[in-house]
Amino acid sequence: MVSHPDEATRGATLSRRVAGTLVGLLVVAAACAPAAPQPSTAAQPAPAQQPAARPAEAPQEAAKRAAQQPAKPGADLRQISGTVKIDGSSTVFPISEAMAEEFQKATGGKVRVTVGISGTGGGFKKFCSNETDVSDASRPILQAEIDACKKNGISYVELPVAFDGLSVVVSPRNTFVDCMKVSELKKMWEPAAQGKVTKWNQIRAEWPDRKFNLFGAGADSGTFDYFTDAINGKEKASRGDFIASEDDNVLVQGVANDADALGYFGYAYYVENPGRLKLAKIDAEKGGGCVAPSAETIASGTYQPLSRPIFIYVKLSALERPEVREFVRFYLNPQNAGTLIKQVGYIPFPERLYQLGLRRLEAKQAGTVFAGKTTLGVKLDDLFVKTPS
Repeated sequence: MVSHPDEATRGATLSRRVAGTLVGLLVVAAACAPAAPQPSTAAQPAPAQQPAARPAEAPQEAAKRAAQQPAKPGADLRQISGTVKIDGSSTVFPISEAMAEEFQKATGGKVRVTVGISGTGGGFKKFCSNETDVSDASRPILQAEIDACKKNGISYVELPVAFDGLSVVVSPRNTFVDCMKVSELKKMWEPAAQGKVTKWNQIRAEWPDRKFNLFGAGADSGTFDYFTDAINGKEKASRGDFIASEDDNVLVQGVANDADALGYFGYAYYVENPGRLKLAKIDAEKGGGCVAPSAETIASGTYQPLSRPIFIYVKLSALERPEVREFVRFYLNPQNAGTLIKQVGYIPFPERLYQLGLRRLEAKQAGTVFAGKTTLGVKLDDLFVKTPS
């Protein structure tokens, strides 16, 4: 059983699994190599003479060369046992929960995978203190977290796993909010608005002369960091007089039950509750007009500035343990990712990006490509083509 907080609440909201044939498919897919080119087994003519021995490669060059090779096949999953500990982002939680449940089935219950929620920042605190094997993150690792990991001798592999888009939502009883400009969201959420900007008609003159109530991610959340950077221009720059939670289901319930509420959280939580929430389209004010988040607009990057990749970070030393190594291979297997990530409301990458992720994993390329800060509008190929440092 996957261990996580508030099982009864989350079970109905986040668990949508395929049955029978899918489980069989996942077992086979995880036990076999992902769809990557394999070396030919045909007999080859012997070379006329042996080439001279090559000089030893520097570690960075060896890792780079290994990253260009096909991913190795996985082990027989029913021959491994142990425990994998995951914690972090509530946004990434549904994906890791789904992967954990199916991986446990694939191992015949011999591997136990625990998945907790403490927010991206809280997850990195545990990860960099050597308490977990994998950290779920809805934004890249920050410089302070890099420093904390380095201080404790923790190296890691950074692996983007899916697309997400932050959804700005109101109650279905709200009849006037259809689209909001980024500048209007900033007027509502910036630090200077605290205690001063409190009514709808202060955001747009034709809106009602009524107070609004705000719901958003807690300060330890990567979603909070990303939203404040994208809307207010600086991470963690936000008014403080709003209802904050690391649990997105709390935010869903708060907005759904209040006709004058507005909130934001990951797109998958809207997908799980479309009848209880109303999406606000976003106008980035760059000529594209009002755009609603959807699988298509998030994947294409036209939903800006609130589209983003989400991640898992894997402790390098933990990859020496078969249960951790095979779980992460299972997670990045294109068949598993394409099915389970879509099933829980997120947008999977193209298969080739998962292949690149598997190669990074096999090469054990440690570090980050983000230089310790959140990056808006990142190009997906850059997530894997750049060498982590």
